[in-house]
Amino acid sequence: MPEGHSVHRIARQFAQNFVGHRIAASSPQGRFAEGAGRIDGHVMTDAKAVGKQMFLEFDNDLWLRIHLGMYGAWDFAGDISVDPTIASANGRMGQTNQRGTVYDSAGENSLHSIGAPRRTRLRMAESEKLEPEITEFPPEPIGQVRVRLLSDTAVADLRGPTACEVLDPAEVDAVIAKLGPDPLLENDQAIEDRFVETVRKKPSPIGLLLMDQSVVSGIGNVYRAELLFRARLNPHTPGKKVPEETARALWRDWAKLLTVGVETGQMLTMDDLDEDALRKAMASRDDRHWVYKREGLPCRVCGTNILLEMMGSRKLYWCPVDQA
Repeated sequence: MPEGHSVHRIARQFAQNFVGHRIAASSPQGRFAEGAGRIDGHVMTDAKAVGKQMFLEFDNDLWLRIHLGMYGAWDFAGDISVDPTIASANGRMGQTNQRGTVYDSAGENSLHSIGAPRRTRLRMAESEKLEPEITEFPPEPIGQVRVRLLSDTAVADLRGPTACEVLDPAEVDAVIAKLGPDPLLENDQAIEDRFVETVRKKPSPIGLLLMDQSVVSGIGNVYRAELLFRARLNPHTPGKKVPEETARALWRDWAKLLTVGVETGQMLTMDDLDEDALRKAMASRDDRHWVYKREGLPCRVCGTNILLEMMGSRKLYWCPVDQA
């Protein structure tokens, strides 16, 4: 499932290439014909992400709400340019302070698309993949496209979302009110205090609380495992027994990793990498994380085998020594 950094990057793609344009909305598969009709022919005026959910505003005071869920993805085509955050990063890899283009052999890294808009395809979901240039515009829909948003220069096709609905402003506010804080939207002391207070009054394990979107927005399975390891925190620790300073450190680290994810397009969770290590990390997930997907392999710190268990119906990876 796409985590918070991916959805923020998708929202930035819409802000770059669709906001300010009149949009032709349709539902090629037919399942969203009524909803598409409500926004068809209107100008997109805003695009924003809150955690794993995205909201697109139109000039008739309606919003399109999207939750990609496990299987959803956006395919962009046309004169697509990389989002403003990436462009301004100029190839800098977040907290590593390294510069230069880094290529992902698995096709998950969008950094090689930095530059002027080009007539191409870009798939954005949990990972990103830049595909060959297109020969005609707009291209024919491929597969079961729930909704197509077409401007004069770009098209976005949505497939397989968990949620796709048109809402009025009050309904949007109601959805957002149920979500926990997102550090890319608000990150002052009061927001940090809200997160800490919420965590420290709950008996549920911290490994579940970090995945609860009403507690904090945007964290999924990868970031959960990595945040807990970086904090050297046992995932089974009840929220109410997490020390206050540890809870504050979790919030600040989430803000840091989320920013890195938006800048790089990757869930890069290892710090202070030299140039060679950075290139390996960007080219392969095997070199990108401390514990995620490393079950049975030695911990990078203590050498103990990383454990895998189920928590909240999701796979949890952790070190029984460093996170004891």
